[in-house]
Amino acid sequence: MNKNDVKAHRSQKGLVDPNRTKTYLVYHETDLLSFCCEKIPKQSRHNVQRIIANHQVAVGGAPVSLFSYRLFPEDEVTISWDRITKHERRDLPIIFEDDDLIAINKPSGLLSTPSDREKGRTAYRLVSDYVTQKDRNNRIFVVHRLDEDTSGVLIFAKSFEVREALQNNWADIVTNRGYYAIVEGMDIPEEGVLKDYLAQDSTFQVYVVRNPAKGKLAITKYKKISAKAGYSLLDVHLETGRKNQIRVQLGNIGHYVIGDDRYGEPSNPLRRLGLHAYELDLKNPLNGKEYNFNAPMPPEFKKMFFQSDQDKKLEREKRDGQFERSAKTKQRYR
Repeated sequence: MNKNDVKAHRSQKGLVDPNRTKTYLVYHETDLLSFCCEKIPKQSRHNVQRIIANHQVAVGGAPVSLFSYRLFPEDEVTISWDRITKHERRDLPIIFEDDDLIAINKPSGLLSTPSDREKGRTAYRLVSDYVTQKDRNNRIFVVHRLDEDTSGVLIFAKSFEVREALQNNWADIVTNRGYYAIVEGMDIPEEGVLKDYLAQDSTFQVYVVRNPAKGKLAITKYKKISAKAGYSLLDVHLETGRKNQIRVQLGNIGHYVIGDDRYGEPSNPLRRLGLHAYELDLKNPLNGKEYNFNAPMPPEFKKMFFQSDQDKKLEREKRDGQFERSAKTKQRYR
């Protein structure tokens, strides 16, 4: 953890107490009641039903109260001593939705899926709550993930069959993955192709290795969109999908992604990671339907590179005027 890490300052609200929960992995298709009865055999079937009905059971961090709720391999079921609050979801950043898929523009700072301690504040939980509001039998399945501090296109499947089809053919069905990356330095070449072999150590840190036998090939293409005040904005496209690929490869050539608290110690002018997944194109192998998902460039990225000095001046004057009016209002009501 370095001086730029802001995660320590984030709210601890909603973190799970591991002493008051137990999480189980599902290995074969079943229903929620049968699964819970199997995992807590000292409880009677009636008591297990009460636990489920009281919202003390969650799938992927989202509370479920339907006894017949279908579970599939790789689902995570959490049984809690305490009631898990159910939320109504409105105004989700949904990009697209049909009978097979739902895509959102995930904000920076939001986990894609639950972690050991964080079960509730995830993209999975938000979207799961949203679909079950329409029908308690509805559910979603994880297809891929974005890092917690990366924003942009994140998709979920609406059935186990679609999830399996997409995951099993991911390398073949994804035709385009585009990212905006803000890096330190203005002297990065106008465009380039990065080819490196990446390995991972025991702490899950990814690094570049010279020996092809010790790593997996990662290919990243980029073009410089703009450069300003010591930083460059890049349009990045992945030809391979390795963990932390963009961050590691750009850092390896001395141009670290801003706000990256894992690789190097770059500056953090936006108080977030300078990485946004803006485009994902794929084809559903079950029906041949093609999708093109897009998430617009974050306003803070635009402001950093494309806002004119005059715009900044007007914004400062507006802020100063608001502060002055606020001060006068406070004086009036003293």
